[in-house]
Amino acid sequence: MKSIFLTIFISIYFISFSNDSPYSQKDNTAYISSFNVLRLGQNQKNYTELASIVSEFDIIGLIEVLNKNGVAKLVDNMNKISKEKWNYHIASYPVGTRKYKEYYAYVYKINKVKFIKSRGYFKDKNNDFIREPYGADFKINNFDFTFILLHSIYGKRKSFRVAEAEALPKVYEYFQNLDKKENDILIGGDFNLSVRNEGFKSLLSHRDNVINCISPNLKTTIGTKKLANQYDNIFVSKKYTKEYNNISGTIDYTNGNYEYCRKYISDHLPIFIEVNTDLDDD
Repeated sequence: MKSIFLTIFISIYFISFSNDSPYSQKDNTAYISSFNVLRLGQNQKNYTELASIVSEFDIIGLIEVLNKNGVAKLVDNMNKISKEKWNYHIASYPVGTRKYKEYYAYVYKINKVKFIKSRGYFKDKNNDFIREPYGADFKINNFDFTFILLHSIYGKRKSFRVAEAEALPKVYEYFQNLDKKENDILIGGDFNLSVRNEGFKSLLSHRDNVINCISPNLKTTIGTKKLANQYDNIFVSKKYTKEYNNISGTIDYTNGNYEYCRKYISDHLPIFIEVNTDLDDD
C-alpha cells in the first residue's frame, strides 16, 4: 500500500504552511478539532496515517464512529507514532436509526487536556435530529469548555439537513443552560450543509453572537477527483468564548490522492480552531 502521507498542508483562511511549523508548540495555545472519520471501526483504514493526521491537534472530536474498537486502535497508533500520550472518551451508547447508529468520541493529549465529565446527549423532545448531539466538558490550562459534536442527517432531501440546522439554537441553549458557570460552548461536526445556507441563520443571529469559525470558502469533503463541499464547521459564541483566537482551518492531507484517502482515511478533512488557554472568562 503506497503511503500518501508526504506533506500535510494546513489552510488557515488565507495562510498555508507545512506540518514542520511550530504552530502546535505554543504553551498558551491549543488546537481543537472536529473530524468525520468515515465509519471508524468498520471501514478498512490506514491507522498509521490517520493517527499522523489527528495527532497534529490537542483534542479531536470524532464523528461517524461505529464502535469503541476503532477509537482504541486509533489511540494505540497515536501513542506509537507521537511523542505525546493520548486517551479518549466515547459516548456510552450510539444514536441513529434502527438500522444504522453511530457514536461520538473525543481523543485528547493526556498531559495537556483534562476530561472533566460527560454532559450526555441533547434531550431531543421534538425529534429534531436523526443523531442527537453529544457534549462533554474539558479543560486546557485555564480554558474550560463544553465541546458538542453533531453528525447531521444527509437524507433524501436537502430540506432534512436544513431543518436540523434550524434546530441548532435549541442545542446551544440546552448545553448553555446546564451549568450557569460554564459559558464556553463549542459545537463542532459534519452538518452536511454549507454554512452559507439559510438554515444556519437562527444560530448565527443568536443573542450570544454565535459565529462559524470555518470559512465558507474552505472545502472540507473529499470527492473522487477534488475537494468538494464545505460541510464541516465549529460554532462558538463571541460573547463568551473570547479565548478563540480567530484562527481556524483544515488539514488537507490528500496530496491529490483523493480516491486513496476516501478508501483508507476518510472522505472529510479535519477542521480546527486555535484558542488561548491562558484566558478563562467564565
